[in-house]
Amino acid sequence: MYIQVSEDFKKKSKSAVLAITIFVMVYILLFLFTVLLTVACVVGGILLIIAKPMFLTLMLGAGAIGTGVFIFFFIIKFLFKKHINDRSHLTEITRSQEPELFKMIDEIVKETETDFPKKIYLSYDVNASVFYDSSFWSMFLPIKKNLTIGVGLVNTSTKQELKAILSHEFGHFSQRSMKVGSYVYNVNKIIFNLVNDDESYRNSIESWASMSGYFSIFAAISLFITQKIQWVLTKMYSFVNIRHMALSREMEFHADEVAAHIAGSLALEESLLRIELASNSYSNVLSFYEAKISKNQSSKNIYKEQFFVMNFFAQLNELEIKHHLPNVKLSESGLFNKSKLVIENQWASHPSHEERITKLRNLNITKEADNEPARDLFKHFEQTEEKLTAKLFSGVKYEKGRTDLDLDIFKTEFEAQYKKDSFDKVFNSYYDNKNPDFTVVESTLSKELSFDELFSKEKVELVYTLIALENDKKTIEAIINKELILKTFDYDGEKYTSKEAKKLIPVIEHSIAEIKVQIQQNDADIYNYFIRSATYSGRKSEFTDTYRLLADLDHQYDEKLTVYTDIANATAFMNTKTAFDQIKRNFITLKPLEEKLKKEIKPYMDSHTISLDLGEQEIKDLNYYLSNDLVYFNNDQYMETHLQLLMKAINIYPYLLSRKYFRMKKDLLDIMKELKTSFDMEKVN
Repeated sequence: MYIQVSEDFKKKSKSAVLAITIFVMVYILLFLFTVLLTVACVVGGILLIIAKPMFLTLMLGAGAIGTGVFIFFFIIKFLFKKHINDRSHLTEITRSQEPELFKMIDEIVKETETDFPKKIYLSYDVNASVFYDSSFWSMFLPIKKNLTIGVGLVNTSTKQELKAILSHEFGHFSQRSMKVGSYVYNVNKIIFNLVNDDESYRNSIESWASMSGYFSIFAAISLFITQKIQWVLTKMYSFVNIRHMALSREMEFHADEVAAHIAGSLALEESLLRIELASNSYSNVLSFYEAKISKNQSSKNIYKEQFFVMNFFAQLNELEIKHHLPNVKLSESGLFNKSKLVIENQWASHPSHEERITKLRNLNITKEADNEPARDLFKHFEQTEEKLTAKLFSGVKYEKGRTDLDLDIFKTEFEAQYKKDSFDKVFNSYYDNKNPDFTVVESTLSKELSFDELFSKEKVELVYTLIALENDKKTIEAIINKELILKTFDYDGEKYTSKEAKKLIPVIEHSIAEIKVQIQQNDADIYNYFIRSATYSGRKSEFTDTYRLLADLDHQYDEKLTVYTDIANATAFMNTKTAFDQIKRNFITLKPLEEKLKKEIKPYMDSHTISLDLGEQEIKDLNYYLSNDLVYFNNDQYMETHLQLLMKAINIYPYLLSRKYFRMKKDLLDIMKELKTSFDMEKVN
């Protein structure tokens, strides 16, 4: 199968190759410079020793020779670097184990006219990828690629979708035209190693410097020179990498086209749109079990739980179910993104899903589809899921013997946890990213409004449009202040240069002011709607008291948060080299700040809700910290155990503060939901 590459692909390929050519020329000049410098250092060192043999000249001569050798080694060290991928998290599978899966891969390999993978692995996550170990010689020698398939992906895909995703991966290496991309990728990685991967080099110089005071002087000279060389190489790397990223985005489009020709445009589109939901569901299950470590609980099959969570979220968001899987539409995937600002991310290696789907729809290639679950390609998929789940949890350290949570118990606890940590859907996400307006006052409603009108899609869109406008304003201000360097950008469908950015600020500010007025009016209507509902239900004082309590905390929030920022700043010295006397003075200064911190944390520890927010060990540690006057520095050394308790208290405090705010906000919204229900019943009666 041959697919003509686009003009953009050709253009960006030429740009990437030109950048590499320029880099090679600069590198050759640096190489020649280091060769001359090395020869001068070595010859000069030898002549110095011969001219006057004595201990001083011997050490100086050896230091000069060492300087030359280290500088030369720096410029060629990438030749000896080999990138070995970590395979510890992977599980290899063979044709005899999974013949149906391998049969599908055979078909893809045949259609893409590429080589069969060297090895095929299963991973834990929601992804598929091709990888290989690389070195400098990878540019000249053929390399067999390995294929990784995430079980979390198989679990949430149809056979046709999995075929499309795997076809995309092979599409990167399927044609001659793509080899330039592979070559650029390798060269880019080599340059990265040359510029950044110098830990072993620094360790070698430090070891040499520690041998003698004479050598330490020459080691400093070596580092100074190599840092200047590295500065040049870093600039060149940015020059090459930005063009590599541009080519990489075009390669993604091309690989999508290959996949569409093999499996159809629709299969790849639907898998791309669902993958975020599938990944988010998998992450939610992992987070759930992170909180269960202290209880020594784990999962028997994390993928059954992922599937449940994915469908749980789909039901909450009223997503269509197609082929027994949530069918996420493009409009639903970007539901709350109301930004009018479009900036091409020149450092991104992948285009956005929106860009990819637009191109797939333009291709509109239809194929006969097998929409059975991808899991059916495996002989014993449930056993495979359980095997990988056991491997995943084997890396977790439990204090006692762990127990696997029953699936039904997981479902019950997850739903309860989600309900506890989220706001009711009845508010249509209106309050998910905004708080009630605490400036509102009781007044007569301007007109008869229903609950559904107050929390309609149009009113919710006002909230997210305001958020987008405020973010757009910050981004454009960054462009104006040259914090974000770019030539052009699009705003509301029109192209602007960075010099024209200033003219947009008044336009955005005007839009922000208009929408704020509309939101403030709606918030006032909401408040008075619930005042009226609470009055009918005899719960007015309960509603207003809860509202004002949250308003008080909102007013105090920034002040309370300064307790954290002040003590965090005051302890920053521990991350730097500090004289002993200064450390002692710093801890004396820290004392009143620590007392403030303890005063703020104590009410949380006395609250009945603390066990909902912290684990048993965290509660014990905090109680010990609060009950004792700990010493953090004694006999000219830090007391590590005590410092760990201090840092734990510092870092937990803002979490406890945010949890208190969330809980009080949820209490208010729960009352509002109850009032809405009772008010609806009153109207019916």
